[in-house]
Amino acid sequence: MQHCTPETLALAALREPLSVDDAAHLDGCAACRAEVTSLQRSVDALAVPEFAASVAPVAPPPAVWAGIAAATGAGVAPRGEPVAAVRAPVEPPGVVRELRPRRSRMLLAVAASLVVGVGIGAGAVALANRDPAQEVAATDLAPLDDRDASGNAEVVSTGNGEQLKVVLDAPDSGEDFYEVWLIEPNIERMVQVGVVRPGTTVLDLPEGIDLAEYPIVDVSVEPLDGNPTHSGVSVARGILET
Repeated sequence: MQHCTPETLALAALREPLSVDDAAHLDGCAACRAEVTSLQRSVDALAVPEFAASVAPVAPPPAVWAGIAAATGAGVAPRGEPVAAVRAPVEPPGVVRELRPRRSRMLLAVAASLVVGVGIGAGAVALANRDPAQEVAATDLAPLDDRDASGNAEVVSTGNGEQLKVVLDAPDSGEDFYEVWLIEPNIERMVQVGVVRPGTTVLDLPEGIDLAEYPIVDVSVEPLDGNPTHSGVSVARGILET
């Protein structure tokens, strides 16, 4: 039986109209419907109207620096020019850069989930057609604050740029979702990479990102509150080593 292609599954997850044949197959195929249901969970995590709005630069929450300081023994607070904070009246200096529109992040979550999907022929074909990857950097993700989360992160270089492969061992996030960030050692800036879920997620890294400048991989749990900044609740973290 010929299953739906990865592109068709992504369109179905985005609730876009399908061809008559694809719609008929989806109605009768439990495996494809299960894959679409899994993809829609990532889509729905980002399908919040407030996420589409542009956001002014904000400072990383205090808990992010506190967690890194506790894990590394650093005793010097980050320096930088103060900027307006969104989550609290007073924050450490620094900024968060919004690298891509929320719709793009939503599509990226779908694409990542397609790579993760197993058990259907289309997913296997998609993986087989990927360019050979070469490891650039890697790290183990250690749990923070007795959180039940761990895993590893690997940056690979392909013919289409660099990707971050995150293997996350964590409980289901329920009504929240997990997000991965790259952070400077001095905690002055942090970069959103994308939504991840328990298991394996592959995300494209921003073109030109300097891993020596942003070596800390941070996984946070984020509420569906429409605020794109870091929640301040990190569950796992590691430092990339080349």
